[in-house]
Amino acid sequence: MLGWFKKKFGKKEEQIPVPDLEQPDQTEPEQAEPTLTADISLEIPPTLEDVQETSAPIEPLPQPSSLSDLPKEEVSPGKKSSSMFQRLSERLTKTKESLVYRIDTLFLGKKEIDQELLDDLEEILITADLGVNTVQELLDEARRKLKRKELSDPQTLKKALKEKIRSFITESDRPAELVMPDKGPFIIMVVGVNGVGKTTTIGKITHKFTNAGQSVLLVAADTFRAAAVAQLKIWGERNNVQVVSQHEGADPSAVVYDAMDIALAKNYDVVIVDTAGRLHTQVNLMEELKKIKRVIGKKIADAPHEVMLILDATTGQNAISQAKLFNATVDITGLTLTKLDGTAKGGIVVNICRELKIPIRFIGIGEQLEDLRDFDPNEFVDALFQEKESR
Repeated sequence: MLGWFKKKFGKKEEQIPVPDLEQPDQTEPEQAEPTLTADISLEIPPTLEDVQETSAPIEPLPQPSSLSDLPKEEVSPGKKSSSMFQRLSERLTKTKESLVYRIDTLFLGKKEIDQELLDDLEEILITADLGVNTVQELLDEARRKLKRKELSDPQTLKKALKEKIRSFITESDRPAELVMPDKGPFIIMVVGVNGVGKTTTIGKITHKFTNAGQSVLLVAADTFRAAAVAQLKIWGERNNVQVVSQHEGADPSAVVYDAMDIALAKNYDVVIVDTAGRLHTQVNLMEELKKIKRVIGKKIADAPHEVMLILDATTGQNAISQAKLFNATVDITGLTLTKLDGTAKGGIVVNICRELKIPIRFIGIGEQLEDLRDFDPNEFVDALFQEKESR
């Protein structure tokens, strides 16, 4: 996932060092690219709101001064990683209470695994929104291990559940860098129903790209919802990036068509397209999304390179239905789950991975910019199953 936010044109830079030494003159034309990043960095200082939002949570309170912060981050990155892991674990508390802590309570004092325990376990897994089919597969695996004498007590069962859940999530994980083009702008088409946090997610992803020194163009292709364009423009101002938009009610495909011309002419690194999400007019919406995708593909070959679906984790199993509907229409390549910190239904992550086999790119665990986290399957499972006493 971090491959999206590496230094701009990282692939090209890997090929540059040898020619640079042998033919210094050939490096001069390449200087145009770093100049873009310089321009962007000059525009960043006015975005004081972003600096204020990100600085407070990142600096640990126990550290005495900013001078000691710098060497600690450079020499001991594991400490910062540990802090971020702890934050993730804490933000998953509601899901942990509905799943892991209830399992711990169920297993407390039990010496053996019997049918009554398995029945109670099934109820816990289903209420945590893992989904009926996923729960059935988990329990079938547990029963097979019991027959083979691989499970001796409830604690070994818990470990087996954890590893099976990990396998569901990791099986759907694929490196995000694979969708990136070798050259030209990286086009991300963002879809999802209204209210899932689509525009906010776009703003936070934009922040990640600009912090990595990449130029970003936002496209307001949701022209039917009055507030959609205004919200995207606010995020454009926050991140100091251009937003392509037209009047309310304009043809979304026309907006996208113009935006692709601008992206090519101005050599943008990343283009993020916001789209409408009106499920009450499903047929029209889906046809519109198909048309937008076609228009992008005609202007830039093989684009959009990423079709990202934003899902609200608090909707539970309804998120599965949304994902299937959008996937059938525009072939989803990545998912972002928002509001995981506000739901006890975080088990939906497991069910989505098992059912859809679509990689999760990001998870939202709070309101701050850094709370949109690159999704790491192993980190997520470890945080979910972290012992209560060590919180």
